[in-house]
Amino acid sequence: MDVVLLTGASGFIAKHVALRLLNAGYNVRGTLRRLDRAAEVQAAVQPYLTESAGRLSLVQADLESDAGWAEAMSGAAALVHTASPFPIAQPKDPAVLLRPAVEGTERVLKAAAAAGVTRVVLTSSTVAVLNGSKPDTLHDEADWCDVHLPSTTPYARSKTLAERAAWEIARARGLKLTTINPGLVLGPPLDEHYGASLGLVERLLRGKDPMLPAMGFPVVDVRDVAEMHLRALQRPATEGRRYLAASGSMAFVDMGRTLKAAYPTRRIPTREAPNALVRFLALFDPEIRSILPRLGHLERVSNARAVSEMGMEFIAPKAALLAAADWLVRHGRVGA
Repeated sequence: MDVVLLTGASGFIAKHVALRLLNAGYNVRGTLRRLDRAAEVQAAVQPYLTESAGRLSLVQADLESDAGWAEAMSGAAALVHTASPFPIAQPKDPAVLLRPAVEGTERVLKAAAAAGVTRVVLTSSTVAVLNGSKPDTLHDEADWCDVHLPSTTPYARSKTLAERAAWEIARARGLKLTTINPGLVLGPPLDEHYGASLGLVERLLRGKDPMLPAMGFPVVDVRDVAEMHLRALQRPATEGRRYLAASGSMAFVDMGRTLKAAYPTRRIPTREAPNALVRFLALFDPEIRSILPRLGHLERVSNARAVSEMGMEFIAPKAALLAAADWLVRHGRVGA
């Protein structure tokens, strides 16, 4: 069976990708910054493996170091590069995100080319597609984030520059690259280490905010994101293409109302906050400050290419949201 190298194997998306690949019969070699998380990754996928699943092994390799990458690539048939930092609040120093995202992508793809691994699937983001200069239009894979706009966050800049670097290296080194560009990734995690994207659902379920900002963004279920990585590997026609992973967009207020209907006894906000109030609160809360560029906009992307070329049938945004909430509530992550 082919070996697929999966970077950042401890990530929320990456664990689901590993599971999909293993159950499709691939052997997966996952990279970790620290091998003390190897048991965590094995335990996360183990309950869901089929009898015909491939084998999972884990090796140490850090995006910010050359050590270990040549050995990790040895004998691999393909690379799935998911590793990249994702914060809720934007860092004061953009280099905290830019360096590992951009230099890490360059390091990993160059190591792949040097090892003769030509097939690459890269996890990018819708933020690399959404252009802040035209916020209320339906974006597709032809669009790119404008990294020079003052409103572009360090995270959006990091994902955009990393993806552009990947395409440049692919052209220069003859790599067969596909990118998957997910929106806000919801759905059920495989274990309790799920990172920042479900932090938003936690925040809503805890009723931390009395009202919600007037904004929204594309949403996708993590299971669909994993399926798209698998289909990209299985379909040579996807080489050289970008694919938006989103099932639709949800405004914050719609998220709040959906969760309130499912959990009526919880103090979940359902009212929209005036924009002026959100700007005032942002002075004191860095998580709120990070959303100001999107305030007043419902960001939308087209999934037509994923549907037509990959045959995707996406889980609806509300179902993805409720699946995430159900997991968090059942596992006691948001209190009684």
